Amino acid sequence: MKWISPLVLFVTVQTVLGGLVKRASTSDVATLGYATLNGGTTGGSGGATTTVSTLAALTSAVSGTGKKIVLISGTITGNAVVKVGSNTSVIGKSGSALVGVGLRVLDSSNVIIRNVKISKVLASAGDAIGIQSSHQVWVDHVDLSSDRDHDKDYYDGLLDITHGCTGVTVTNSKLYNHWKANLIGHSDNNGAEDVAITVTIANNYYSNLNSRTPSFRFGHGHIFNNFFENNNDGINTRDGAQLLVENNVWTGTDKPLYATDTGYAVARGNDFGGASNTAPVGTFTSAPYSYSLLAVGSVKSSVVANAGQTLSF
Repeated sequence: MKWISPLVLFVTVQTVLGGLVKRASTSDVATLGYATLNGGTTGGSGGATTTVSTLAALTSAVSGTGKKIVLISGTITGNAVVKVGSNTSVIGKSGSALVGVGLRVLDSSNVIIRNVKISKVLASAGDAIGIQSSHQVWVDHVDLSSDRDHDKDYYDGLLDITHGCTGVTVTNSKLYNHWKANLIGHSDNNGAEDVAITVTIANNYYSNLNSRTPSFRFGHGHIFNNFFENNNDGINTRDGAQLLVENNVWTGTDKPLYATDTGYAVARGNDFGGASNTAPVGTFTSAPYSYSLLAVGSVKSSVVANAGQTLSF
């Protein structure tokens, strides 16, 4: 009997013209990781559904705290970061894209961002996805990129999770062609707030990135079944962070898992691609939720096939 990842059990997979179309529901809720705790993460499930195709319509539709499901259709361009209110699901329809337009989850809770493709958000606007001072957030099947034709400060982060966020899960997503990818924890002097951080990172694809894959300060992180390809840096555990790192695969980096400023990690079952883990051993040995690990030999093929904007709505 073939093993199927629990990360994709909630979707129906059917064969169409020799390929796979992964069908999902706008009412799906978080099924893995820290986003399942503390009452779970349901986003806008049960609320009205709105389809948007302009920046103005997107900005209006995702605001406020009422339950709502917002579907992005077509390509929306601009130079802005749109604030997403609590109790919201933001979902990209097949072929949709945000170009120069990011999403910010600030002082919010119970938010789902799925199947959204975001590229080339300028640093003057902010991160492609920025999650700050927020709780119970599920980011799934997103596609985040820019380019490396400009200097490292031309764009900001692809996915930053800062200022004491808790209950965050990032799954099945692709981060690529960028300088500063995935920052967790705001700064070295923000430990009083960021020590509360809890983040799960599973089944994601990190490719052609310079740094922050991720850079993780202070909090607790569970990082498993990810594929890291041709990045300059690996996982950087920092400032007392406690990470549990399991069954990940690296190619093309000489420091897949390392520490600065006394970060820690418990590493099990990883393929470091011939390089070494140099992080001190930590105390975070068991995640506070149920999960299943994909065999390390199957991680690369599974992640490459499934990560990014691959769902059909």
